[in-house]
Amino acid sequence: MVTGHGVELSAPARNLECGMAAIDCGADAVYIGGPAFGAREAVSNSVADISKLIKYAHKYWVSVYIAINTILFDNEFPNAVSLIEQFYELEADGIIIQDMGLVEYGLPPIPIIASTQTHNTDPEKIRFFEKLGFKRVILARELSLEEIKTIRSAAQKIELECFIHGALCTGYSGQCYLSYSLGGRSGNRGACAQPCRKFYRLVDKDGRKIAANHALSLKDLNLSQHLKALIEAGIDSFKIEGRLKDITYIKNIVSFYRNEIDKVMSGGQRKRTSSGISRIFFKPDPNKTFNRGYTDYFLMARNPEIGSSATPKMVGEYIGSVVKSRSAEITLDSCKVINPGDGICFFDKHGELGGTAVNLVKGNTLSIQSNIQLEAGTSIYRNHDHKFISQVKSAKVIRIIPIRAHFKILPGSLLLSLEDGEGNRIELKADNHFPAAQKAAEAREIILRQLKKTGDSEFECESLSLDAEEIPFIPVSVLNHIRRQGITLLTQARQVSRPVAQGNLRGVDIPWPQKELTYEANVLNKHAEAFYRRHGVQEIEWAAESGTDIRGKKVMTAKYCIKYAHGLCPKTEPPAASGIHHPEPWTLIDNKKRCLSLRFDCARCHMEIFLIKCFFLDLS
Repeated sequence: MVTGHGVELSAPARNLECGMAAIDCGADAVYIGGPAFGAREAVSNSVADISKLIKYAHKYWVSVYIAINTILFDNEFPNAVSLIEQFYELEADGIIIQDMGLVEYGLPPIPIIASTQTHNTDPEKIRFFEKLGFKRVILARELSLEEIKTIRSAAQKIELECFIHGALCTGYSGQCYLSYSLGGRSGNRGACAQPCRKFYRLVDKDGRKIAANHALSLKDLNLSQHLKALIEAGIDSFKIEGRLKDITYIKNIVSFYRNEIDKVMSGGQRKRTSSGISRIFFKPDPNKTFNRGYTDYFLMARNPEIGSSATPKMVGEYIGSVVKSRSAEITLDSCKVINPGDGICFFDKHGELGGTAVNLVKGNTLSIQSNIQLEAGTSIYRNHDHKFISQVKSAKVIRIIPIRAHFKILPGSLLLSLEDGEGNRIELKADNHFPAAQKAAEAREIILRQLKKTGDSEFECESLSLDAEEIPFIPVSVLNHIRRQGITLLTQARQVSRPVAQGNLRGVDIPWPQKELTYEANVLNKHAEAFYRRHGVQEIEWAAESGTDIRGKKVMTAKYCIKYAHGLCPKTEPPAASGIHHPEPWTLIDNKKRCLSLRFDCARCHMEIFLIKCFFLDLS
């Protein structure tokens, strides 16, 4: 374990506004995409905005990491490295990368983080990154707690980051080519079209239907119940997914995890990595902002309740069952608290998710916007809590740095000292040529009131003591000037003492764990090729995005298994009592009649997907 390292809460930022909100809500770090080369192509940010975010973050000793985590073509390196150099000059705290060609090309001495896109499941690979001088690796989401402990035992110095909340990819990150193979939009290039969320028909070898649903769509991750175990396993940073999410999601989820992590760490040896206290004027609830239902995925054990095959959309909380339905009005058997403006949804008789908004509530009867007819017994869910969302949007959230002040009045001099919770302390001396106050009690109150103010700074004075044998009459303007000077000096002291990590990449020729690399290593440029060859790799197949023919090859590797989800795992389930047998291979067919062949590697408990030509003629 990294000695003396705290526990970090790392939050996503789609833009400057979301990044600042995450900081205000208690994030210890923020990760954000730059103008290009981030794994979320749709949410780029200007260097100017990132500069503003870094300056704001560093007031609170919050780290800012920049995602440059796509694989690159040769002609993109000058621009990519130029961006990294700019972020280094702006004092960004780290760069998240996938392409090892960047290491070979040469980078400024900025801390480097191995993206989850580098498929971080193997202790040997993570030990390689440690020896090479990477600051951190972001672990694959599929790892179990025991696997994390094994990795920590193998690599004891490098920081380990794991996802604790948010959307889940079906395939291992960095090992999925489904989007690219279906439409040319590469996840490794930041342009995934999310084919995992589409509707598929699942058939067996004979073309018989097994299911028809969103077979590859997963629930969202929520590890809030396992934070203590993860800390004990050696995790240094908890990561929230969501660079595509809005500010309401950011405020709600970051605030929730700030509270949960603080409770877990209370009284423990490990502390948070940033400075300050967040004041949140709403009660966070992760069930109220977008989610597909929650799972702890594979952290504790494999379980069948991982998929969200009914719909990839948010269903929300159950509120009641339809008793009667007529024109733009439905009556429920019971009804939780629901308000005008709320959004409700339901599955119709075809299993499709529909929805509408509530206009008026009278007892158990809802007047709705849409003129729909629902069958009796239809379950109704609320997927938009208008009151909660409005409250979160408008709620004031502030982050302050508590300080203690002491003002000593001596003959001929005034001495102001300020100290923060991190041990930064300043003393400011001023002349005392002021006469004794005629109304000492009133003058004392003025001194205390003026010196306790902190203006629009990030500080808040939690205590102020006054030491004086005689109270002089000090003009308010003088007190204000002394206070402002003291705050400036403390700000400067904090800037000097802020922990700053240095890049530590080493030019050592340690061996890469494998001698041969397939297209799944995502080598797309000569710099990445040179990197791997320098580290002992002998055979290299170029990335799919280079134009490599991947027909007949895997387009996804997943730990999620559709056979297991259907209760047909040969390791854990007896033969179907009904006697129905579905011979393999199984095939997923989308609405364009494109076929994905499923193969089950039961020895490793993996599912593999191949894009094939469809031979089924009758798909009715």
